[in-house]
Amino acid sequence: MGSIKTGTDVVVIGAGPGGYVAAQRAAQLGLDVTLVESEELGGTCLNHGCIPSKALISVGDLVHKVNNGSDRGIVVKGSVEVDFAKTQEWKQSKVIKRLTTGVASLMKAAQVEVVKGRARFTDAHSLEVELNDGGTAAYSFKHAIIATGSRAINPPFFPIDGENVVDARGALAFTAVPARFLVVGGGYIGVELGIAYAKLGSKVTIVEATGQLLPGTDPDLINVLMRRLRRLGVTVLLNAKASGGLQNGKVRVEDAEGKVQEIEADKVLVSVGRRPYHEGLQLEKAGVRVDEKGFIPVDEQMRTNVSHIYAIGDVCSPVMLAHKASAQGRVAAEAIAGLKSAADWQTVPAVIFTDPEIAYVGLTEAQAREKGYDPVVSRYNFAAVGRALTMGESDGFVKLVGDRKSGLLLGAQMIGPEVSELIGEVTLALEMGALMEDVALTPHYHPTLSEGILEAALSWVHDIEKAGRK
Repeated sequence: MGSIKTGTDVVVIGAGPGGYVAAQRAAQLGLDVTLVESEELGGTCLNHGCIPSKALISVGDLVHKVNNGSDRGIVVKGSVEVDFAKTQEWKQSKVIKRLTTGVASLMKAAQVEVVKGRARFTDAHSLEVELNDGGTAAYSFKHAIIATGSRAINPPFFPIDGENVVDARGALAFTAVPARFLVVGGGYIGVELGIAYAKLGSKVTIVEATGQLLPGTDPDLINVLMRRLRRLGVTVLLNAKASGGLQNGKVRVEDAEGKVQEIEADKVLVSVGRRPYHEGLQLEKAGVRVDEKGFIPVDEQMRTNVSHIYAIGDVCSPVMLAHKASAQGRVAAEAIAGLKSAADWQTVPAVIFTDPEIAYVGLTEAQAREKGYDPVVSRYNFAAVGRALTMGESDGFVKLVGDRKSGLLLGAQMIGPEVSELIGEVTLALEMGALMEDVALTPHYHPTLSEGILEAALSWVHDIEKAGRK
C-alpha cells in the first residue's frame, strides 16, 4: 500500500461531466483536489455515450442528406458508400481523443491531481485506490464528491453478451454497419442509435414494451417522429416484448395479444434503462445511505446523509443528464468552499437527438394544469419558417405553454431541425421568469429557426388579446 496523502481538501470519485467539472470548480476556489477515475477522463458521456453517439448521428445525417438531395439538385449515381472503419477512426481520434485530452489539460491547469484507479471507502474520511498500474494507495480527505454515474441495465430476459447482443457502448463500437439491427427498448438511446444506423444502411426494427416510443414524451412530438421513422424504413413494434436473446440470427418478439413473431437480426442493442453505479465503492463503510432504487439521496447542496460527503449526477438522480451533473458538480464544489450555492435552477432542459430532434423544458399543458395554472398553448409549424424550408427540414413545430392569468411562460416542447440549440433560449427565459410577451417583444434574426419561437409567442399574445376583446 502506498503512503497516505494528508491535507487533501476534496476527493472526487469519477471523472465524467459531473466529476471533472466539480474538481475544476473546487480547485478554482482554492481547494486541494484529487480526482480518481478508473477509465478515461470524461466518463461514459464523453467516451461511450453522448459524444460518440452524436458523432455517429452526424455521419448518418450527412449520408442521408446526400442520398436524398435530388429535389435540390444533388444527384448521386448509386448511393454514398460509408467506410465505417474510417468513420470509427475519425470518431475516436478526431473527436473523443481530442476532448479527453482537453479535459486532462483542464485538470492540469487547475492543479487537480488525477489518480487512475478504482476507489473504495475505508471509513468516512479515507479511501483506498486500487491503481490501474498496480498496487494500492490510501488517501484521507476532508470532503468527498461521489460522481460514479450509471451503467446500462442487463436484463435477465435478454442478456447482453457483449458481441452480438450489446448495450449502447457496444453499439457505438461496431466495426461494421450491421445489415439487420434490432433495438430492444424505445427510449432515447435506442431510438437515437436506431435512426443513426438506419441512415448508415441498416434495416432497423425497434421493439418497445409500452404503447409509445420515448415514454413520457408529449404524444404530439411522437406523432411527427413516427412519420419520419416510416419514411426512413424503420419498423416500430409497440406493446411488444423481446426475450430469449439472439438465437440463430433471430429474435423472438411477442405482442400484447400473445402473438409471436421472429425478427431477423445480425446485431441487437438492448437499451432498457440505466441504473446508478456504485458497486465496490463500499458506501457502507463511509456511512452513506442508499435508497431502495439504488440512488444516493442528497439535499439541495448535493450533500448525502454524511454531511461532508456529496453525490452528483446519475448516481443520485433518475434524471440522468450530463448537463445536470455538471451543474450539480459546481454546486457541490461551491458548497464545500462555503459559498451559498444550491441546486435552485427553475428547470433543466432535455434533448433527444432523433430525426427530427426533440427538445423540451418546463411544464407541459397537462403538468401546468395540475399545478393550478390556467394554461394556454400556442404552436407554430416549421413548415412556415423560412430558414427551415431552405434547409429542407420543414417537419415539426414549436409549442409554447403560458399561464392565461399572469402571462408567465411555463414551458416549451419542440420537434424539428436543430431544436437542441433552440431550447436554450426558452430555458433562459424560464430561469429569468419571463412573460410570453417578453419573448414576443424580442426581435429574432431573420431568417433563422428561432423565429419559430418568436411566432409561437406572438400567436400566444394575439390569442390572449383576442379572447380579452370578446
